[in-house]
Amino acid sequence: MKIIADTNLLVRLAVDNDPAQTRVAASAVAKADAVVVGRHSLCEMVWVLRSKYRLPREEIVMAIGNLCSIGNVAVDRGAAEAGLAAMKAGADFADGLIAYEGRQMGGETFVSFDKKAVAAIAGQGLKARLLV
Repeated sequence: MKIIADTNLLVRLAVDNDPAQTRVAASAVAKADAVVVGRHSLCEMVWVLRSKYRLPREEIVMAIGNLCSIGNVAVDRGAAEAGLAAMKAGADFADGLIAYEGRQMGGETFVSFDKKAVAAIAGQGLKARLLV
């Protein structure tokens, strides 16, 4: 069976604060032929880990990396890497993913009022412009 991972499943794998649910989530992932993780689920996972669980960036980066390293997990690796690069540069995960997706759709320059986001995207050698 190929399953589509809800954010709750992803968070349960990253934050083991309910051992019973963590076991169920891990079992579902282990038994699946594929675990499909959408871009929105990645963004929501990061948001939940930051806002509800108050995890530091480093732990969230590790959680996303761990998720991507599971053999049967299907995730847009380019999008995940773009989000992680943005986080490591001090911006939001979603900013990196938005810029990545926009480039895939034919966009050329990431524009925002968010100084950290623009700096993070520009820091990757990509076109970015701060709106003032």
